[in-house]
Order: sequence, then C-alpha cells, then structure tokens
Amino acid sequence: MPSRLNRRQFVRSGAAAAGLGLAARADGAPAILQSRPRPVVIASTNGHTRLHDGNESCVARAFRLMTGGTDVLESLIAGVNIVELDPKDTSVGYGGLPNAEGVVQLDSCCMHGPKKRAGGVAALEGVRTPSKVAYAVLQNTDHHLLVGAGAQKFARQMGFQVEDDLNTDTSRKLWLEWKRRLDPEHFLDPEKRAQASFDAGWSMVRDGLIDRDHFFGTINCDGINAKGEICGVTTTSGLAWKIPGRVGDSPILGAGLYVDGEVGAAGSTGRGEANLYGLCSFLIVEQMRAGRSPKDAGMEALRRVRANTIEKRLLHEGKPKFGLNFYILNKNGEFAGVSMYESSFAVCTENGPETRKTESLIEGKEPNW
Repeated sequence: MPSRLNRRQFVRSGAAAAGLGLAARADGAPAILQSRPRPVVIASTNGHTRLHDGNESCVARAFRLMTGGTDVLESLIAGVNIVELDPKDTSVGYGGLPNAEGVVQLDSCCMHGPKKRAGGVAALEGVRTPSKVAYAVLQNTDHHLLVGAGAQKFARQMGFQVEDDLNTDTSRKLWLEWKRRLDPEHFLDPEKRAQASFDAGWSMVRDGLIDRDHFFGTINCDGINAKGEICGVTTTSGLAWKIPGRVGDSPILGAGLYVDGEVGAAGSTGRGEANLYGLCSFLIVEQMRAGRSPKDAGMEALRRVRANTIEKRLLHEGKPKFGLNFYILNKNGEFAGVSMYESSFAVCTENGPETRKTESLIEGKEPNW
C-alpha cells in the first residue's frame, strides 16, 4: 500500500510537477496541464504596411508592448494609432476619405476580453484617434456606444483635442475629384444616384487615385498574450463618400468586432453593410465556441454573406461584387485570415511581423466594378 503524502510533501510535489508542465492530482499522479497560448497579434494588411512614425508597424508595436507586460487592449490601440495618425492612409483616422459633404467622420470600437467590457464611437468628427475615444467610453461610462455630436462632446470632456477639419490636402483633393466625376448638378433618382456614386468612386480606384482597400477603409487588430488574455479594436473613416451620418459595421459590437475572453476574437474590413446583416464577428466567435477552427468559423460566415447577397446591384456573374475580410484568433493562439476574394492580412508572433495571404471563399480577385 503506497504511503500517504503529508500536506508539505503534496505542495512540494505539486510545485515540481508544475515546473514540468504537470499538475498533481488528488491521487498523487501527475496530469498534463494545457499549455499556455502562443502570443499573437493579427490585423488587416495595413497593420503591417504603414510605418507613419518610424520603423514599427501596428502589429509589431502591439506585439512588443503586449509581450512586455502592457495591457493587451492598450497595446492594440497603440498599434492602430500608427495608422490613425498616418495622413497617407486614407482609410483610417486623420486624412481618411470624407463623406459626401467633404467631412471626415470616424468610427471605432474596442473590447476587453478579461474585463468583459466594450466601448465605441461613431460619426465622430475632429479627433484623429477615435480608438482612444472608444477606449475612454469603455473606461469612463456605463455605455457601449456614443455617436455624433455627443461623442465629440465626450471626447472634449475627456481632454482630447478636437479639430475643425481632419482632411488633408490629399483627402480634400480626392473628394473634389469625386464630386466632379459624380456631377451633382444633375438630379438623379435615388437608385441611379447611388449607382453613379459608386461608379464615380470605383473609377478613381481603377485610375490609381485610391487604393482599392481604402475605398471601404478600416483596420482591425486583435491579440492574445501568454496569459490567454484576448482583446480587439477596430477603427475606420468608413466608406468613402458615404451619406453623412452613415455608420458601418466597424463600431458595432458583434459586427466589426467581437471578443469573448473564453473563446476568441474576430474583426472585419470590407463592405460593412454585408457584415452587419449577419453580425458575422459574433457568428464567428460562436462557431469557435462550438469547436470550429478560426478558419472554418470564418468560412461559415462568408458563406452566409454570400447566400444573403441577392440584390442584382451587388452581384457580378451571380457572385458578390464586394470584398469582405475577417481576422480571427482563438483562446489557444490559433489564428486565420479569411476573405470573400483573394486578399492578405498582417500577423506578428515571436518570429516577427509579416503579411500572409488569406484563405478565400471565391477564387480570384474581387470583381472590378
């Protein structure tokens, strides 16, 4: 009959087992502990292509801070601030492409997995870093979303600088070119006017005046540290030349971003209205909760978007004629970038930052409108 361990011996043996990645069971036999997740930061492609204030990209900065002990969400926000403050990135923050009236309106939301809290802003004018204002909403209010003039007033109360105009010479020049191509002196019926607006904007993409990824805009960035703490942030200037006051998926919890600290995170870029209809980020996290991998969960969301796209104006040869990307990670540090058509995403691990190709639902490039 085996001898019984006293309490001191049990604690000693348990500590030794923990050092080997084992845990002492009640019967004294070791049991394998689940290994800690590998730290990772995942983002849209501009999370590694923009280097506004030095030689460090969004995912690289976020990973460095996160693995150095900074709160995961604060690290991610510091990363996306690089893109928000970059006047050359016309899809996010300062210098983002304005709405139809030439006004830059910004959206953002963030979610903190461990704290189970969230904050967001929409149609915010005058503040270059809406992600920071979204975080202030999370920290200082009992609300999840502030919009328009109320969001701006809150930002001013929190000490943020509010500027009269966030246009740069580039964004204003592009807006004026769009107005010229649209030719607003003609009164079009709503359906024709909407099509004319898209035609004018997409012709600028074809002519190389606007990066195709910047027409819809946005950066999403999600991360997990070695403790398994998961957070995420999404920030955007929204659809180029949108109707003033239009809010897409980016600041909406469950659409542009969703985080469950016990399961994982998902965020998006691309056509916001398509994502909003199915609350796809929430769907993806729930698919992972049910046991699906990040890739398979994302593909299920894309299939649902494709099935829900039935309006002729949104179809090309029976397939969606818009892009939609999801950036996904689970509680084990496994990740995936998936997209409707061929695309890419940014990621940073202990091996450093890099850009990778997404897994696409439909072969080939997004149809040229």
